[in-house]
Amino acid sequence: MLHRTNLLAMVGGGAVPKYADNTALIYDDRTSKLVLEFTFSAPVLAVRLRKDRLVVVCRRQIHVFSFPHAPQRLFTCETRDNPLGLCEVSPLPSADRHILCFPAHKLGAVQLVDLLTTESTVSQAPLTVQAHKSELACLSVNREGTLLATASLKGTLIRVWDTARRVLLAELRRGSDPATLYCINFSGDSEFLCCSSDKGTIHIFALKDTRLNRRSTFSRMGFLGGYMESQWALANFTVPPECACVCAFGANSTVYAICVDGTFHKYVFKADGCCNRESFDVYLDLVADEEF
Repeated sequence: MLHRTNLLAMVGGGAVPKYADNTALIYDDRTSKLVLEFTFSAPVLAVRLRKDRLVVVCRRQIHVFSFPHAPQRLFTCETRDNPLGLCEVSPLPSADRHILCFPAHKLGAVQLVDLLTTESTVSQAPLTVQAHKSELACLSVNREGTLLATASLKGTLIRVWDTARRVLLAELRRGSDPATLYCINFSGDSEFLCCSSDKGTIHIFALKDTRLNRRSTFSRMGFLGGYMESQWALANFTVPPECACVCAFGANSTVYAICVDGTFHKYVFKADGCCNRESFDVYLDLVADEEF
Protein backbone atom coordinates (compact mmCIF):
# COMPACT_ATOMS: atom_id res chain seq x y z
CA MET A 1 0.00 0.00 0.00
CA LEU A 2 1.27 3.50 -0.83
CA HIS A 3 1.35 5.19 2.60
CA ARG A 4 -2.30 6.14 3.37
CA THR A 5 -3.50 6.57 -0.20
CA ASN A 6 -5.99 4.60 -2.27
CA LEU A 7 -3.27 2.85 -4.32
CA LEU A 8 -2.45 -0.81 -3.67
CA ALA A 9 0.13 -3.02 -5.39
CA MET A 10 -0.91 -6.64 -6.02
CA VAL A 11 0.71 -9.77 -7.45
CA GLY A 12 -1.19 -12.90 -8.47
CA GLY A 13 -0.70 -16.04 -6.40
CA GLY A 14 -2.32 -18.96 -4.63
CA ALA A 15 -3.51 -22.30 -5.98
CA VAL A 16 -5.77 -20.73 -8.63
CA PRO A 17 -4.36 -17.25 -9.32
CA LYS A 18 -6.53 -14.70 -11.12
CA TYR A 19 -3.48 -12.86 -12.44
CA ALA A 20 -0.10 -14.10 -13.67
CA ASP A 21 2.68 -14.23 -11.10
CA ASN A 22 5.02 -12.24 -13.37
CA THR A 23 2.75 -9.18 -13.31
CA ALA A 24 2.58 -6.35 -10.77
CA LEU A 25 -0.80 -4.59 -10.68
CA ILE A 26 -1.73 -1.23 -9.19
CA TYR A 27 -5.30 -1.09 -7.87
CA ASP A 28 -7.14 2.15 -7.14
CA ASP A 29 -9.50 1.54 -4.24
CA ARG A 30 -11.30 4.83 -4.86
CA THR A 31 -12.42 3.78 -8.35
CA SER A 32 -12.31 0.01 -7.67
CA LYS A 33 -10.25 -0.50 -10.81
CA LEU A 34 -6.80 -1.71 -11.85
CA VAL A 35 -5.01 1.36 -13.16
CA LEU A 36 -1.50 0.13 -13.98
CA GLU A 37 0.05 -3.17 -15.04
CA PHE A 38 3.73 -4.12 -15.25
CA THR A 39 4.77 -7.47 -16.78
CA PHE A 40 8.20 -9.08 -16.42
CA SER A 41 10.03 -12.14 -17.73
CA ALA A 42 10.25 -13.71 -14.23
CA PRO A 43 7.82 -14.05 -11.29
CA VAL A 44 7.41 -10.96 -9.12
CA LEU A 45 8.46 -11.69 -5.52
CA ALA A 46 7.87 -8.30 -3.90
CA VAL A 47 6.75 -4.73 -4.61
CA ARG A 48 7.75 -1.55 -2.76
CA LEU A 49 5.92 1.77 -3.19
CA ARG A 50 6.73 5.36 -2.33
CA LYS A 51 5.15 8.54 -3.63
CA ASP A 52 7.67 8.96 -6.44
CA ARG A 53 8.96 5.43 -7.09
CA LEU A 54 7.71 1.90 -7.77
CA VAL A 55 10.17 -0.93 -7.07
CA VAL A 56 9.49 -4.44 -8.37
CA VAL A 57 11.59 -7.36 -7.14
CA CYS A 58 12.26 -10.51 -9.15
CA ARG A 59 14.57 -13.34 -8.18
CA ARG A 60 17.69 -11.91 -9.84
CA GLN A 61 16.65 -8.38 -10.79
CA ILE A 62 15.15 -5.27 -9.22
CA HIS A 63 13.31 -2.81 -11.45
CA VAL A 64 12.77 0.83 -10.46
CA PHE A 65 10.07 2.98 -12.11
CA SER A 66 8.96 6.58 -11.81
CA PHE A 67 5.51 6.71 -10.19
CA PRO A 68 2.58 7.23 -10.31
CA HIS A 69 2.07 9.50 -13.36
CA ALA A 70 3.22 8.09 -16.73
CA PRO A 71 5.52 5.50 -15.12
CA GLN A 72 8.86 4.91 -16.86
CA ARG A 73 11.51 2.32 -16.08
CA LEU A 74 14.44 4.27 -14.60
CA PHE A 75 16.93 1.45 -14.15
CA THR A 76 17.33 -2.26 -13.38
CA CYS A 77 19.77 -3.74 -10.83
CA GLU A 78 21.17 -7.26 -11.11
CA THR A 79 21.23 -9.06 -7.75
CA ARG A 80 22.40 -12.22 -6.09
CA ASP A 81 19.86 -15.06 -6.20
CA ASN A 82 17.09 -13.56 -4.06
CA PRO A 83 14.35 -16.17 -3.49
CA LEU A 84 12.89 -14.22 -0.54
CA GLY A 85 12.45 -11.07 -2.62
CA LEU A 86 14.44 -8.99 -0.13
CA CYS A 87 14.39 -5.28 -0.91
CA GLU A 88 13.67 -2.13 1.10
CA VAL A 89 13.44 1.55 0.22
CA SER A 90 13.33 4.62 2.46
CA PRO A 91 9.65 5.61 2.27
CA LEU A 92 9.70 9.40 2.53
CA PRO A 93 10.53 11.66 -0.44
CA SER A 94 11.48 14.28 2.19
CA ALA A 95 13.90 11.92 3.94
CA ASP A 96 17.55 12.75 4.60
CA ARG A 97 18.66 9.88 2.38
CA HIS A 98 16.81 8.12 -0.43
CA ILE A 99 18.15 4.58 -0.14
CA LEU A 100 17.30 1.37 -1.96
CA CYS A 101 18.73 -1.77 -0.29
CA PHE A 102 18.90 -5.34 -1.60
CA PRO A 103 21.22 -8.40 -1.54
CA ALA A 104 24.54 -7.72 -3.27
CA HIS A 105 26.34 -10.33 -5.35
CA LYS A 106 28.64 -11.28 -2.46
CA LEU A 107 27.32 -13.68 0.18
CA GLY A 108 25.83 -11.82 3.17
CA ALA A 109 26.35 -8.35 1.67
CA VAL A 110 23.77 -5.60 1.12
CA GLN A 111 23.96 -3.19 -1.81
CA LEU A 112 22.93 0.43 -1.26
CA VAL A 113 21.65 2.62 -4.11
CA ASP A 114 21.06 6.35 -3.70
CA LEU A 115 17.86 7.08 -5.62
CA LEU A 116 18.69 10.80 -5.83
CA THR A 117 21.92 10.35 -7.77
CA THR A 118 21.07 7.34 -9.91
CA GLU A 119 20.61 8.06 -13.60
CA SER A 120 20.44 5.58 -16.43
CA THR A 121 23.41 7.26 -18.14
CA VAL A 122 25.65 7.41 -15.07
CA SER A 123 27.73 4.46 -13.92
CA GLN A 124 28.66 4.33 -10.23
CA ALA A 125 30.70 1.89 -8.17
CA PRO A 126 28.30 -0.18 -6.03
CA LEU A 127 28.18 0.69 -2.34
CA THR A 128 27.92 -2.41 -0.16
CA VAL A 129 27.75 -3.39 3.50
CA GLN A 130 29.23 -6.76 4.45
CA ALA A 131 26.48 -7.48 6.96
CA HIS A 132 26.76 -11.24 7.59
CA LYS A 133 28.74 -14.36 6.70
CA SER A 134 25.67 -16.31 5.52
CA GLU A 135 22.64 -15.63 3.33
CA LEU A 136 20.45 -12.67 4.23
CA ALA A 137 16.97 -13.32 5.61
CA CYS A 138 15.55 -9.90 6.47
CA LEU A 139 16.20 -6.20 5.76
CA SER A 140 14.70 -2.97 7.04
CA VAL A 141 15.35 0.76 6.50
CA ASN A 142 14.19 3.56 8.78
CA ARG A 143 11.98 6.42 7.56
CA GLU A 144 14.91 8.81 7.05
CA GLY A 145 17.02 6.28 5.15
CA THR A 146 19.88 6.72 7.62
CA LEU A 147 19.70 3.29 9.30
CA LEU A 148 19.70 -0.24 7.89
CA ALA A 149 18.86 -3.37 9.91
CA THR A 150 19.92 -6.81 8.67
CA ALA A 151 19.55 -10.44 9.73
CA SER A 152 20.86 -13.69 8.25
CA LEU A 153 19.18 -17.06 7.81
CA LYS A 154 20.59 -18.08 11.19
CA GLY A 155 18.28 -15.53 12.78
CA THR A 156 20.11 -15.04 16.06
CA LEU A 157 21.52 -11.54 15.49
CA ILE A 158 20.19 -8.27 14.08
CA ARG A 159 22.79 -5.74 13.01
CA VAL A 160 22.07 -2.02 12.65
CA TRP A 161 24.18 0.02 10.21
CA ASP A 162 24.75 3.68 9.36
CA THR A 163 23.90 3.90 5.64
CA ALA A 164 26.08 6.99 5.01
CA ARG A 165 29.27 5.70 6.64
CA ARG A 166 28.43 1.99 6.21
CA VAL A 167 29.58 1.20 9.75
CA LEU A 168 28.04 -1.07 12.38
CA LEU A 169 26.15 0.82 15.09
CA ALA A 170 24.62 -1.99 17.15
CA GLU A 171 24.42 -5.76 17.36
CA LEU A 172 21.15 -7.01 18.85
CA ARG A 173 20.62 -10.59 19.92
CA ARG A 174 17.19 -12.08 19.22
CA GLY A 175 18.13 -15.39 20.89
CA SER A 176 20.64 -18.21 20.96
CA ASP A 177 18.69 -20.76 18.86
CA PRO A 178 18.41 -20.40 15.07
CA ALA A 179 15.10 -18.94 13.92
CA THR A 180 13.33 -17.75 10.79
CA LEU A 181 12.85 -14.00 10.97
CA TYR A 182 9.66 -12.72 9.36
CA CYS A 183 9.95 -9.01 9.93
CA ILE A 184 12.15 -6.17 11.25
CA ASN A 185 10.83 -2.63 11.70
CA PHE A 186 12.08 0.68 13.10
CA SER A 187 9.87 2.97 15.14
CA GLY A 188 8.87 6.24 13.49
CA ASP A 189 11.50 8.18 15.47
CA SER A 190 14.13 5.42 15.02
CA GLU A 191 14.55 5.10 18.78
CA PHE A 192 13.37 1.46 18.85
CA LEU A 193 13.37 -1.64 16.68
CA CYS A 194 11.10 -4.69 16.73
CA CYS A 195 11.31 -8.09 15.07
CA SER A 196 9.20 -11.25 14.72
CA SER A 197 10.22 -14.87 14.12
CA ASP A 198 8.88 -18.41 14.01
CA LYS A 199 9.66 -18.73 17.73
CA GLY A 200 6.42 -16.87 18.45
CA THR A 201 8.06 -13.93 20.22
CA ILE A 202 8.10 -10.25 19.28
CA HIS A 203 11.33 -8.63 20.49
CA ILE A 204 11.67 -4.88 21.14
CA PHE A 205 15.12 -3.23 21.29
CA ALA A 206 16.21 0.29 22.19
CA LEU A 207 18.43 2.03 19.63
CA LYS A 208 18.81 5.59 20.95
CA ASP A 209 19.42 4.68 24.60
CA THR A 210 20.95 1.21 24.34
CA ARG A 211 21.42 1.11 28.11
CA LEU A 212 17.76 0.07 28.25
CA ASN A 213 18.56 -3.21 26.51
CA ARG A 214 19.30 -6.21 28.66
CA ARG A 215 22.77 -7.68 28.89
CA SER A 216 24.21 -10.84 30.32
CA THR A 217 25.45 -10.62 33.91
CA PHE A 218 28.78 -11.88 32.51
CA SER A 219 29.04 -9.09 29.89
CA ARG A 220 31.91 -7.38 31.70
CA MET A 221 34.05 -10.51 31.37
CA GLY A 222 35.37 -9.76 27.90
CA PHE A 223 37.21 -13.07 27.55
CA LEU A 224 33.85 -14.87 27.21
CA GLY A 225 33.42 -13.42 23.71
CA GLY A 226 30.77 -11.51 21.79
CA TYR A 227 27.84 -13.69 22.87
CA MET A 228 27.94 -12.36 26.42
CA GLU A 229 28.51 -8.80 25.20
CA SER A 230 25.42 -8.75 22.92
CA GLN A 231 22.43 -6.55 23.64
CA TRP A 232 19.25 -8.48 24.37
CA ALA A 233 15.68 -7.23 23.95
CA LEU A 234 14.38 -4.49 26.22
CA ALA A 235 10.92 -6.13 26.14
CA ASN A 236 9.05 -8.92 24.37
CA PHE A 237 5.64 -10.54 24.04
CA THR A 238 4.35 -13.77 22.53
CA VAL A 239 2.16 -14.57 19.53
CA PRO A 240 1.17 -17.98 18.07
CA PRO A 241 4.44 -19.91 17.43
CA GLU A 242 5.44 -21.03 13.94
CA CYS A 243 2.84 -18.65 12.53
CA ALA A 244 4.12 -16.02 10.10
CA CYS A 245 3.68 -12.59 11.65
CA VAL A 246 4.55 -8.96 10.93
CA CYS A 247 5.09 -6.33 13.60
CA ALA A 248 5.31 -2.54 13.63
CA PHE A 249 5.28 0.42 16.00
CA GLY A 250 2.35 2.71 16.69
CA ALA A 251 2.09 5.86 18.78
CA ASN A 252 2.88 6.10 22.49
CA SER A 253 5.17 3.06 22.80
CA THR A 254 2.75 0.62 21.20
CA VAL A 255 3.65 -2.37 19.04
CA TYR A 256 1.22 -4.14 16.73
CA ALA A 257 1.52 -7.71 15.47
CA ILE A 258 -0.66 -9.31 12.79
CA CYS A 259 -0.38 -13.05 12.11
CA VAL A 260 -1.49 -15.17 9.17
CA ASP A 261 -3.96 -17.00 11.41
CA GLY A 262 -5.94 -13.74 11.53
CA THR A 263 -4.97 -12.71 15.05
CA PHE A 264 -4.28 -9.07 15.91
CA HIS A 265 -2.15 -8.11 18.93
CA LYS A 266 -1.51 -4.67 20.44
CA TYR A 267 0.99 -4.23 23.28
CA VAL A 268 2.39 -1.26 25.18
CA PHE A 269 5.96 -1.39 26.48
CA LYS A 270 7.84 0.71 29.03
CA ALA A 271 11.48 1.60 29.54
CA ASP A 272 11.74 -0.86 32.43
CA GLY A 273 10.88 -3.75 30.09
CA CYS A 274 7.28 -4.16 31.21
CA CYS A 275 5.02 -5.11 28.28
CA ASN A 276 1.21 -5.25 28.60
CA ARG A 277 -1.45 -6.34 26.13
CA GLU A 278 -3.98 -3.64 25.29
CA SER A 279 -5.95 -5.33 22.55
CA PHE A 280 -6.50 -8.72 20.89
CA ASP A 281 -8.84 -9.75 18.10
CA VAL A 282 -9.34 -12.37 15.42
CA TYR A 283 -10.21 -10.97 12.00
CA LEU A 284 -10.30 -14.16 9.94
CA ASP A 285 -12.23 -17.40 10.32
CA LEU A 286 -9.96 -19.68 8.30
CA VAL A 287 -11.69 -22.23 6.11
CA ALA A 288 -10.77 -24.30 3.08
CA ASP A 289 -10.52 -22.51 -0.28
CA GLU A 290 -13.59 -24.27 -1.66
CA GLU A 291 -15.72 -22.88 1.19
CA PHE A 292 -15.28 -19.24 0.09
